[in-house]
Amino acid sequence: MREKKLKIYDELVSKCNRFKRKGKTMPYTSANGYMFSLFNKADQIGIRFSKEVQEKCIDEYKTTLYSSYNSIMHGYILITNEMLDDLNNVAKLLDESYDYVMSLEPK
Repeated sequence: MREKKLKIYDELVSKCNRFKRKGKTMPYTSANGYMFSLFNKADQIGIRFSKEVQEKCIDEYKTTLYSSYNSIMHGYILITNEMLDDLNNVAKLLDESYDYVMSLEPK
């Protein structure tokens, strides 16, 4: 299952040409000093958004905040299996997340 889900994450990131996947054991994307997506040990994908967009996505996609290593990752939403049925839409969300972290003060 992990390999299949990791392949989906890699496919998702490859649809976005402004950044690359990083990490060997914990795949993630980052820009401007901020991580904005990750693939955890539970084979779940999380994407980071502003508070407003996060709330909108949780409502629209019937999802929740993202957890990794038993900690709530505030600012991240869980990308559900149903959301992954439309990878192009999730790629748009990932691009939106990239734009969000690029708008923040660089770390």
